[in-house]
Amino acid sequence: MKISRYKKKKLIIPLFLGILVLTLAVSWISNSLFKKETIKSAKEPIIVEIEKGDNIFKVAKKLKEKGLIKSELFFILKAFKTGTYNKIKAGEYAFYPSQSVEEVLTFFKEGKIYLHKITIPEGSTIWQIADILEKNKICKKEEFLSLAENPSVAESFKLPGPTLEGYLYPDTYFFHKDTPPQVVIQTMIENFWKHWGKFREVAEKQKKPLKKVIILASIVEKEAYYPEEKPIIAAVYLNRLKKGMPLQADPTINYALRDFRRLTYKDYYSVKSPYNTYLEDGLPPTPICNPGEESIKAVLFPAKVPYLYFVAKGDGSHYFSKTYKEHLEAIKKIRNNKESTGNSNSTLISEKKDIEKENL
Repeated sequence: MKISRYKKKKLIIPLFLGILVLTLAVSWISNSLFKKETIKSAKEPIIVEIEKGDNIFKVAKKLKEKGLIKSELFFILKAFKTGTYNKIKAGEYAFYPSQSVEEVLTFFKEGKIYLHKITIPEGSTIWQIADILEKNKICKKEEFLSLAENPSVAESFKLPGPTLEGYLYPDTYFFHKDTPPQVVIQTMIENFWKHWGKFREVAEKQKKPLKKVIILASIVEKEAYYPEEKPIIAAVYLNRLKKGMPLQADPTINYALRDFRRLTYKDYYSVKSPYNTYLEDGLPPTPICNPGEESIKAVLFPAKVPYLYFVAKGDGSHYFSKTYKEHLEAIKKIRNNKESTGNSNSTLISEKKDIEKENL
């Protein structure tokens, strides 16, 4: 039996309207189900870790547990619809409550893995860097140090070695969780070479080898509290080296001890190490930390001063002296000040003075 054109139109119009209503209803329900359970500050990302082997069902469950979705089923259907269900890469993801489900799925599809911001302070040692990396779950401390202390690794980067101490440039970095230590090291060393490029020509003109510059810069980094004193401290050590005097730099002993605490009188004599610059002449075998740009600059552009000695005042600054006599007067002044304020460290200053006298 034939259906008239008029009757066909009567059937099509309700069908079309029905489909439209159904589509709108599904859309409304979907948006309602994907709506976040709580409204949080946009400054507080929600971290979701997707492990290797997690399927779309496991992912949906994790998102539900974090309060990012209301319905696991609808999320899964959306993932299948967009073709994302089998394209989710393992790693940590940071989602903000304001993000839509489509944005969440796009993050997964594009592998926008969360990067941890870590800051390596100027003056950090390789051991301290290893601690920072492990604390932030970037890589294992032992794995990092096994490379950082390996002479062949230093050689592969064309560094003086035998370790990477001094050449892991202190800066702010962004790494994802479980970054291979090789990648971390390469990133830091490439950053070092980038900054060293500013000074390479100057160092070559002054005939100062890379290793010497970085060793001295590392000592300056550990000695100086105020940036303006760095060129003066660098000048003191360069002047002492020219005269064949021992450096007598406390931080070198601290490095030998792997502890940057206040030294005792016994430490100056008892620490038998090539890093003890009270007992050993010349430079220590390696840098004692990873210096920043200002400390490197201070070694290449030292202050034009005749100083050979300096002593800490107690506020982070120093008294600088040209002669040993002036140095003793500075020590006496500090000792008297400390005694008047009840500071027991005056004895150590006096005993340290005797050590310096013996090394003249």
